[in-house]
Amino acid sequence: MVKYFNIIFLLIFFLFINSLRADETLVLGKNIFLEKGNCATCHALNDAGSNADIGPNLNLIKPDVGRVVMAVTNGIGVMPAYDGILTPEEIEAVSLYVSEKSN
Repeated sequence: MVKYFNIIFLLIFFLFINSLRADETLVLGKNIFLEKGNCATCHALNDAGSNADIGPNLNLIKPDVGRVVMAVTNGIGVMPAYDGILTPEEIEAVSLYVSEKSN
């Protein structure tokens, strides 16, 4: 019985830790969206409180993470590439944030 309790405890603990990491990533992503990446200047995203209309409204297109990673890394249309401006971790964080909060 103790063995099962320990397994369940460890499972809950690891899920909790992963949840905290996901929350930290979303906070970083929001900060990048609003500050370092300056995404809010062009894009509307309700969670960020941005309602710009230069670029696509992210609330409407609801992009998946991969699509955002590609656009942020390589640029698209008039949007510049952020590869070399943002770290790969920052690109991943802002992409996860946009994808999660637009869906």
